[in-house]
Amino acid sequence: MYRLILRTVFVPMDAERAHRVSFAGLRALDRIPGVRSALGALFSTGTAAPANVLGLPFPNRLGLAAGFDKNAAGVRALALLGFGHIEVGTITAHAQPGNPRPRLFRLLDHDAILNRMGFNNAGARAAALNLRLARARVARMPESRRPVIGVNIGKTKVVDAARAAADYRDSARILAPLADYLVINVSSPNTPGLRDLQTAAALEPIVTAVQDSAAEAVAHPRSTLGHVPLLIKIAPDLDDADVLAVADLALELGVDGIITTNTTIDRGVLTGRDHDRALEEAGGISGTPLAERSFEVLRLVKRRVGDRLAVVSVGGITDARDVRARLAAGADLVQVYSGMIYGGPFWPGRLLRGLSGGTRRA
Repeated sequence: MYRLILRTVFVPMDAERAHRVSFAGLRALDRIPGVRSALGALFSTGTAAPANVLGLPFPNRLGLAAGFDKNAAGVRALALLGFGHIEVGTITAHAQPGNPRPRLFRLLDHDAILNRMGFNNAGARAAALNLRLARARVARMPESRRPVIGVNIGKTKVVDAARAAADYRDSARILAPLADYLVINVSSPNTPGLRDLQTAAALEPIVTAVQDSAAEAVAHPRSTLGHVPLLIKIAPDLDDADVLAVADLALELGVDGIITTNTTIDRGVLTGRDHDRALEEAGGISGTPLAERSFEVLRLVKRRVGDRLAVVSVGGITDARDVRARLAAGADLVQVYSGMIYGGPFWPGRLLRGLSGGTRRA
C-alpha cells in the first residue's frame, strides 16, 4: 500500500517538497496526544532490544541517519516509528540555505536517492532551541522508547578550510550540552573542499577542537564514558589506505566511534536510466547501490579498531537480513535513511521485528 502511495502521490511531486509534506504530516500527528500514543504502539510494538553503546542506553540498535531531520524539528515524531536513536543534522555553526534547487532526486530503479543539499539548516543556535524542546518531549515518552539523540555537525560553507576547526568548535560549544553524542561530518560531497578535511593533518585539529569545546560545555555528560561521545563520519569513496589512516587517527585522538559511511559520488554503482540521470546531476548517492562498499568499509574499520571504537554502519540497508549482517560483521549500531523513504513508516518496525528471527548482537 505504501509503495502505491509513494508512486501515485509522492513521486509526481518534487522530492524535497514531498519530504517536507510527509515530515510535516508526521509532526502534526505527533502533536495530538491520543494519536501519538496510538501511533507509538502501532509502529513500535516488538522493537525493544536494549543495548548499551558509547556508554548510552539505546532502546535498540537501529537509528535514523543524519539528513532527514536537519534542524531537530521532529525527534519525538520520528521516535514513534521505533528508532532507537535519531541523529539530527547536519548542523553548521551559522545558518545557510544550502545549494540551489532542485537538489534532491529519486533514483527509482535502484531505490536510491541523489542529493546535493549542501548542509541547508537554520544554524546551531536555532537547532539548540529545537533540541531543548525535543529533549523535554522525549522525556515524556515511555522510558523503553526514548531515543538516544545524536547531533551531526559540519563546516559552514563560507568558512575556509584554515578556520574549519574554529567553526566546528563553535557548533560543539552550542550543541554538546543537548547531544547524547556528537558526530563530525567531514564526508559530505556537497560542500566544496569538505572531504579534504578527512586527511589526518586536517582532521586532527578539528577533533581536538570539538573534544575540548564539548568538555568545557558539558560538566555532567549523559554517557557513562564521562564525556560526550564523539564519532567521525567517513566517505565510502576513500581508498582503503585512507580509511585505515582515519581509523588509526581516531584511536590516537581518543575518538569514540566511526560512522561508515556517507553518500558516494561513484556513478558506477548505478545502471540504466538512473546512471544516465546521475551523470547529469551533481551530488551524493545513497540507498541500495551503496550497500557493497559500505559493507566493505565496515569490515575494514572493524578489523582495524576491534572493540576499541564503536562502529556505526549506514548505507544500503533494505531489510532485516541486511541489519543482521551488519551487526554480525561487528557494527554496534546500524542507521538507515533512503530505505525509509522507499519503505514507509512501518518499515523500521518491520526491520526490528525481523531481527528476532535470527542472530543479533546481545
